[in-house]
Amino acid sequence: MTLPFILSHVDHTLLRPTMTADDLRETVEDAAKFGCASACIPPCFVKEAVKAAAGRVRICTVIGFPLGYQSTEVKCFETAQAVRDGADEIDMVIHIGAVKAGRDDEVLEDIRRVREACPGRVLKVIIETCLLTDEEKIRMCDIVGRSGADYIKTSTGFSTGGATLEDIRLFAAHVPTHLKIKAAGGISSVSDAELFLQAGADRLGTSRLVAAAKAMP
Repeated sequence: MTLPFILSHVDHTLLRPTMTADDLRETVEDAAKFGCASACIPPCFVKEAVKAAAGRVRICTVIGFPLGYQSTEVKCFETAQAVRDGADEIDMVIHIGAVKAGRDDEVLEDIRRVREACPGRVLKVIIETCLLTDEEKIRMCDIVGRSGADYIKTSTGFSTGGATLEDIRLFAAHVPTHLKIKAAGGISSVSDAELFLQAGADRLGTSRLVAAAKAMP
């Protein structure tokens, strides 16, 4: 795989709590320059990011981030605001405790209502794989597949672990054919990225691949 091909599958991500407007502009510029799939930034920066992107790169933001235990109403409000501000893609966090408790209908309804709040936008659903058993991950492949979302995503990058190849292979074996896979958290090198794409991921959430590209002569 070529580096440009890999970068075209990357959501160039900056979500650290200390980020500034200058950091935002650099992230958007880098995502556009290197042909990334999107620039993924916090909701408070969406309007400014859209202006900085000027149509050169898609803008992605996060909802219910990073813990996912906001009410559905709050997630929907946050999503609708992001859409009004111009976000092209939405990455939402599920209610992980509801999954652990077996309240699958509640999880499905949460995702479906966020889906309704962002018509025409790409919706990715973060299930935080490091906190789930394999049985719970398989259940989530089914739930996310029935929700109307476009992607199932491994991780926020803010919990106890990130994406693993084992989880991507598990997803690939259990998602319905229309549901794509995003790996995020801990993808640190071009060789890592290639392995995740080969395992079945269609998107990668990381900042390190752009940094690697910038460091090349």
